[in-house]
Amino acid sequence: MADLSTSIAGIRLENPLMLASGILDENGYTMLDVMKNGAAAVVTKSIGNEERDGYSSPIIVEYGDSLINAVGLSNPGIDNFAEEIRIAKQAGKPVIGSVFASDADGFTSLGLKMQEYGCDAVELNLSCPHVKGFGLEVGSDPDLVEDIVNEIKSKLKIPVFAKLSPNVSNILDIAKAAEKADAYVLINTVKAMKIDIRARSPVLTNVYGGLSGPAIKPVGIRYVYEVKKETGKEIIGVGGIASFEDAVEYIMAGASAVQIGTALYTKGKGIFRDIISQMNTFMDDEGFGRISDMVGVAIR
Repeated sequence: MADLSTSIAGIRLENPLMLASGILDENGYTMLDVMKNGAAAVVTKSIGNEERDGYSSPIIVEYGDSLINAVGLSNPGIDNFAEEIRIAKQAGKPVIGSVFASDADGFTSLGLKMQEYGCDAVELNLSCPHVKGFGLEVGSDPDLVEDIVNEIKSKLKIPVFAKLSPNVSNILDIAKAAEKADAYVLINTVKAMKIDIRARSPVLTNVYGGLSGPAIKPVGIRYVYEVKKETGKEIIGVGGIASFEDAVEYIMAGASAVQIGTALYTKGKGIFRDIISQMNTFMDDEGFGRISDMVGVAIR
């Protein structure tokens, strides 16, 4: 039987499947449940310094098996989140705290609190495409990204992951600006929108949202491949993973682990066990003894 364990920045994972930020991860018990159903780790919902309501409905629209969402970074604020992390940690698996802010000081203070509350790593949301002043607006400025990553790395003891956007003009410039991060997370959602032709109006309250799910998988694969080939750094792949083939494709493009989000909406929590079982069979059939044997094998 193949060995499905892997590691990111020294954090051991029993398998390469993680819960992506943004689904079933604002509550400690739902994060705990996802890990009990096979996820090797979870990433929390992106948390800010203050409580935030987000946008009013509608905030999500279906696009086939994909979704367009503009939730608006709703969250309870960092000071109200410690208990959720404590509950999730009962699974005995890594919990990664996702944070968003507008500058280096904001990211660093959030990262320090995530570390204090017991998170095993921090994921910097440098790529949310639909909230003014955060995410993409921060993550598209190489100088600001460099300041944020360098500052938080100088203060934290736990690993720092930089989640990058496919919506920037040159993702390699941003990746190089974030080179002191311990790993990259690629990719966040693709900026998108949908119009109701009867109402003659955009469907989402915010007009624009982030496209996730199978529709963006080829974009995610391309960026993982490109950034891995150029930088050689460890990568967590995310975007449209709904089957073991999708996960393996990301790994062969250069990812050491992957995150699953939208597929939980369409397939439920059983997706983790299903992919683990099918990946095990695939690896045995193809002669791969461990996940590391597959990482980046498609790179030319």
